[in-house]
Amino acid sequence: MESTISNIDIGIVISYFLIVLFIGLWISRKTKTGEDLFLGGRTFGWGIIGLSLFASNISGSTIVGLAGAAYTTGIVNSVYEWMSGLPLIIAALIFIPLYLRSKITTIPEFLQLRFDRRSQKFFSIITIFSTIMIETAGALYAGSLVLQTFFPDLVMWQTSLVLAVIAGIYTAGGGLKAVVYTDAIQAVILIVGCSIITWILFGKLDYDWARVVAAAPEGHFSVVQPLDDEGLPWPGLLMGVPFLGFWYWSTNQYIFQRVLGAKDIQQARWGVIFAGFLKIIPLFIMVIPGAMAISLFPDIANGDQVFPTLVTKVLPVGLIGLVLAGVISAIMSSVDSALNSSSTLLVIDFIKPVKKDVTEKDIVKYGRISTLVFMVIAALWAPQIQNFTGLWDYLQQMFSIIVPPVAVIFLVGVFFKRGNGDGAFWTLVLGTLAGIGLFVLEQFDMWHLHYTINVGLMILLSTVIFVVVSLMTPAPDAEKMKLLTYRKELLMDGFENVPWYKNYIYHIIVLVVVITYILIWLW
Repeated sequence: MESTISNIDIGIVISYFLIVLFIGLWISRKTKTGEDLFLGGRTFGWGIIGLSLFASNISGSTIVGLAGAAYTTGIVNSVYEWMSGLPLIIAALIFIPLYLRSKITTIPEFLQLRFDRRSQKFFSIITIFSTIMIETAGALYAGSLVLQTFFPDLVMWQTSLVLAVIAGIYTAGGGLKAVVYTDAIQAVILIVGCSIITWILFGKLDYDWARVVAAAPEGHFSVVQPLDDEGLPWPGLLMGVPFLGFWYWSTNQYIFQRVLGAKDIQQARWGVIFAGFLKIIPLFIMVIPGAMAISLFPDIANGDQVFPTLVTKVLPVGLIGLVLAGVISAIMSSVDSALNSSSTLLVIDFIKPVKKDVTEKDIVKYGRISTLVFMVIAALWAPQIQNFTGLWDYLQQMFSIIVPPVAVIFLVGVFFKRGNGDGAFWTLVLGTLAGIGLFVLEQFDMWHLHYTINVGLMILLSTVIFVVVSLMTPAPDAEKMKLLTYRKELLMDGFENVPWYKNYIYHIIVLVVVITYILIWLW
């Protein structure tokens, strides 16, 4: 695709890069300890947490992937976005007080407290692998794809490496605080940029929603699809999406690290609920534009080219630079978060336990070195994603392998006090192997269920393994479990002196649930 970009647009993009680099390097001057590097000194308020959660989640791969999926299969994949409010509520009510009271730096550390060191190491390795090979590489691939639209002569691996280096420099220097502050800026740019392209695109259709619906295939604007639907069949909506959401928002170091850096439990809870509200937005400014494109550009062969085509063909000079900066913002916010979380896991879960005499200076050094190493690995793998059928399918198929056993040992483990270390470890091992087995069978055309249905089946299998193995082996310490599993006092943790009917966080939770189910009913 031949396309050009004006000097004005280039200036906007370059200015954005310089601002982000300046902020990251400026913050790096105040990054002295491991807690500064990995948790921002535990100083984050609810606003910065919510914006950072949103920006890190809405990556370049999400923008490109959702628009492409909406164009090719309909808006059904948007449920991954606006149904996020429900797992975020679970995180706010149960897991935030458990995590923050435990004073952990990484989510796998909680598994060591709740179960044992085996589960911690296994989960940490899985998380590092998925964060670098799926999240970071996916974001770099999406970013390279978009940039190639404007600069056709760019080579993907070179572009991925440049994007990774820019994010890696300020992440290695400033750590999580640099990540969340740049994320806050990136979230605003992202929302504004995508809102503009949505409004202009709708204007080209005479602001006529009926025209948008009429141009799309039947059922394109429904989230309840038949069993044979390629995008998201209705059993997957019930069996897969909720557990994928729970894993992502409650157990994923890449996302939850900024919550662990909150000032206190109240700020963490408010930040998570704020993010739940923000997650409703992508349906309107990222998904629906992909469906609108059917009316204006009916012949796009590759779904991953839908969003770049909209930017190139719809926006005037100046706005192209703003939206491109927004997309790059999304890429950078995902890459910086992933690099920081992966280095945190490596240092805290593996290096620190081995090197007993490690100093704070050493921790910062190891964290920065590992960030740069992961940066290179992700950049080299990113071009390989083009060998998959589509970016969205690549992401979701990978997640369907790793999510079920992890979701079970956290979600079931926090309520099933009899669950022990043996049960958790063998659930992780056998559940992951079973997921890989289904993936291999699918590649050889021997298994035909949608990956979201596979998630539901693997959840059931993993639950059986966890419960059976736990009951066949010695019970964990009952007193210790009281502090690491669910108890009703968790629900009011941080709000002990406020009656429930005056606790506004519960009012907002009800509102998020209501909005979610209204959207389900409408679509």
